[in-house]
Amino acid sequence: MMDTHEAPTRVRFGVLAFLAAMTFVLYLDRVCIGQAAPAMQEELGISDTRMGWVFSAFSLSYVLFEVPTGRWGDRYGSRGVLTRIVVWWSVFTALTGVAGGLMTLLAVRFLFGAGEAGALPNSARVLRVWFSDADRGRAQGIVATSMMLGGTFAPVVSQRLIDQLGWRGTFWAFGLVGLAWAAAFYWWFRDDPGSHPAANEAERRLIAEGRKGEDVSTTHAPIPWPLVFRSPDVWLLGLAMVTMAGIYNLLISWYPKYLQQARGVSAGDSAWYSSLVLGAGAVGCLLGGWLTDRLTRGPAGRRWGRTLQAVLGAALAAGALAGSLSVDSPRLSAWLVALALFGVQVQVPAWWAAATQVSGRHVGALFGLMNMIGNVGGIISPTFLGWFVDSMKAAGRSGRAQWDPGFWIYVGVALVGMVLWLLIDPRRAVEPKPKPEVEADFA
Repeated sequence: MMDTHEAPTRVRFGVLAFLAAMTFVLYLDRVCIGQAAPAMQEELGISDTRMGWVFSAFSLSYVLFEVPTGRWGDRYGSRGVLTRIVVWWSVFTALTGVAGGLMTLLAVRFLFGAGEAGALPNSARVLRVWFSDADRGRAQGIVATSMMLGGTFAPVVSQRLIDQLGWRGTFWAFGLVGLAWAAAFYWWFRDDPGSHPAANEAERRLIAEGRKGEDVSTTHAPIPWPLVFRSPDVWLLGLAMVTMAGIYNLLISWYPKYLQQARGVSAGDSAWYSSLVLGAGAVGCLLGGWLTDRLTRGPAGRRWGRTLQAVLGAALAAGALAGSLSVDSPRLSAWLVALALFGVQVQVPAWWAAATQVSGRHVGALFGLMNMIGNVGGIISPTFLGWFVDSMKAAGRSGRAQWDPGFWIYVGVALVGMVLWLLIDPRRAVEPKPKPEVEADFA
């Protein structure tokens, strides 16, 4: 007879640790190019406008492949799909180091983005299977925080490796890390808690009870696209992510060079300031995951519990970014940019939880769709600023006069995000749960 008092195993936390490690490597590989960009541009003779194309090539493929790779996870399970995703992007991280010119670099970064595209939708799918709705915000916050920590370490680690190995060797080194993760994950992970040999019955029961009321069907019903396209929250969440992705991609792509050219700091100092900014974003993610679950369980409920912190975070981002452009001290400016990114990233766990709630059983594909819409901001942002900076240079401007006007535009972007969050209601699922049969009342 089964011991009903058996303590649950903690395999779900191992799952969470694997996802956190994956997103750490994901952002380590994604962000390192920002620190390497000045050396790459000098060696390969690439202008700011064309380097903006390189940054955007990643985001373009990320957008194009997000829904298909999310759907693959819904259909085939995330174990094999995530393994293939990480192997793919790791190979193209390494191949960035062999680029000989603009066209090669564009192709490699496009294919790198195609590899990373399915990572977050499939992570959301895994968390939906292994964690209850009540705990999912914190779990998503930890995954997002680890993602940001990868970005936090990337500038300093990249600069150290660039000093030792050059920018080409740095990309090879980062590529090897992801391959090691993929091998370990495929050996250990299982898509279903019921099939994981290390999970006992008590943990499986705990997970199942925490997911009561959710559609946990494993059948792969067609996506109700008419309902999807009529859902206001799919579009609102997608557009809110446009604002967050636009600001974040601005900072990971151009902030190190902004510090060097506009603020006159050294390459080494720009790495530390960039890490400070991204570290504040990591704190925002961690706090945001805890906060959204706490608010949801309180009087704010399932609507404002998922959106209130995001409204305030967007307002903070706008105010702090404006403040950073109004001071002369590079150090104080960096602290204010860090506060701005904190405001951006405190929105992310709320966005994950709201997008998962709205998506229902089609979370892989619809999370991917909303994130795909959002990453249009990631495509436009780096290209826009690269073009803008070159245009200011052609007009005879230099230093802060060349860079700051472009950054002011992102203050407005943050304010648009605040308005969008005021309109989002995560309770409006794309596919409402069917009402129980009348006979069920007498069962």
